[in-house]
Amino acid sequence: MFFNIFETLDYRLQDALYQESEVTNPDIVIVGIDDESLNMLGRWPWPRDYHGELIRLIGEGEPSVIGYDIILAEESAVQGEDDYLVQMVEEAGNVVLPVYGTFDSSAKRGTLQAINISKPFTALDEVGRKGHINTLIDNDGIVRRTVLNFEYEGERINSFAWEVYKLYEGKTEKNQIAMANIPSDNWQRTHIRFSGKPSNFELIPFYKVLNGEIPGEYFRDKIVLVGPTAIGVADDYYFTPMAPQVPMYGVEIHGNIILQFMNQRFWSEIPLFGQLAIMLALGIVGYFLLRRFKPEIGALILAGMVVIFLIFVKIAGSENKGYIMSFAYPIGLLGMQYVAVLGEKFIAEKLEKRRVTDVFGKYVAPQIVDKILEEGEAGLQLGGARRDISVLFVDIRGFTPLSESAEPEEVVSILNDYLTLCAKSIFAYGGTLDKYVGDAAMALYNAPLDLDNHQLRAVQTAWAMHQGAQSLQEKLEKKFGKTVRFGIGIHTGSAIVGNIGADFRMDYTAIGDTVNTAARIESNSKPGQILISQAVYDHVKDYVEVTDIGQIQVKGKAQALQVYQVNRLLTT
Repeated sequence: MFFNIFETLDYRLQDALYQESEVTNPDIVIVGIDDESLNMLGRWPWPRDYHGELIRLIGEGEPSVIGYDIILAEESAVQGEDDYLVQMVEEAGNVVLPVYGTFDSSAKRGTLQAINISKPFTALDEVGRKGHINTLIDNDGIVRRTVLNFEYEGERINSFAWEVYKLYEGKTEKNQIAMANIPSDNWQRTHIRFSGKPSNFELIPFYKVLNGEIPGEYFRDKIVLVGPTAIGVADDYYFTPMAPQVPMYGVEIHGNIILQFMNQRFWSEIPLFGQLAIMLALGIVGYFLLRRFKPEIGALILAGMVVIFLIFVKIAGSENKGYIMSFAYPIGLLGMQYVAVLGEKFIAEKLEKRRVTDVFGKYVAPQIVDKILEEGEAGLQLGGARRDISVLFVDIRGFTPLSESAEPEEVVSILNDYLTLCAKSIFAYGGTLDKYVGDAAMALYNAPLDLDNHQLRAVQTAWAMHQGAQSLQEKLEKKFGKTVRFGIGIHTGSAIVGNIGADFRMDYTAIGDTVNTAARIESNSKPGQILISQAVYDHVKDYVEVTDIGQIQVKGKAQALQVYQVNRLLTT
């Protein structure tokens, strides 16, 4: 904001909010050097007596002031032609003539000094009142401000519009205002409150006054501005906030400024410190509100704050002596806060999800944690769905005799080592650690996430447990003279998988004959033995080397089960 990086955007937003059309004053009339007059009177420039005759005819109606917005800087090449013009200007006594200042780009702030001026030729300059017609154009090519005065060789030169207004004020004795009361910056610049779009003032063609169609009486007590209203006469046209694509002639801009003086409607720009204070206040409110609510509510709050802010600045600027400020930056600040809050909440949610996954994942499988976090409340509803799964049961054989010869702390440490190996092996192949039951564990494959070839993954897990247990067995044999070994059973089939239990305490598990069969197969396995059912073998026979154990009779089953012992994996 300090460097005004978004100057053009800010200007356009201010134009849309502050500038609005108003009814122009019929006391201001423009006599235009327009296309019609050029057709009737010939090419520009015209003989000087045309200008003198125009001033005489207008002067007969006793207007308040005549503002002649044409710089006749050089004397006419026709000897004596200027005399009539000078005489008419002198006799009228209320003609304001233009001058134009040239400035050094290195001028110091607050001391606007012209290094040169263009003014009427000497004889004309001596009989008319002068005012500068310098026009300020912003970086986007739009005229929004005017310079009230500048200095040249120790003389203060007021603006053309101001000199016209002061003559009008002196004649009417109303709407009096001092220049010191007009808000301006250190360069004596003040904002223009435009009254209308181009061609909003009454326009009378130059030739119609000369040929008598418009009598001088028509201009009684009026402000009469004379100037080019045709492109190409003096290139005296500009673009304004009222119609950025339609040119407004310089004489019309002067008319808007004069009307502004007459109505005493000005804008004061809130100082940078004040604008920063407003931004700080908005930022504090935005900080507390936007962070407190969900993004959807935050978007409504953001929109509401922007609307309230715009209403505030609109009301502040609508008064006769209103205040205007930048609002691209405050609105931008609120928008950035909203984006920052979204980012903060997104990051916080990711961190919280990771924390929950890390902590909760120590109690249930990470897949189940992810499923709950993804589905929210829906993921915590009781119920299940039928799906094909593979179930692995593993138990530690010989753990009871070992626990009798070791201290309780050692027993816990040994158990943790074995169960850690189990968990790592299960997770390595995409399995879901369903539960620990004492020194046993249960794992599911293809639930809750779909897994390709889940039967093989279960067998790979069992083989990883078998291989990883060897180092643990050697360690126990050396320390206690005893060892423990895994007994593993695997079966595949359909089961009901989901949240089972009560509303206040539930487990994600599998229920059905497939689970019971896997548990029975595991109970029949010997220490260090991996047993798989016929259903599992049919899916993995190309990947394993097995020994046919034959049929075994298990508890709860009327028919014997065909099982195989896994000797080694042929491929991983």
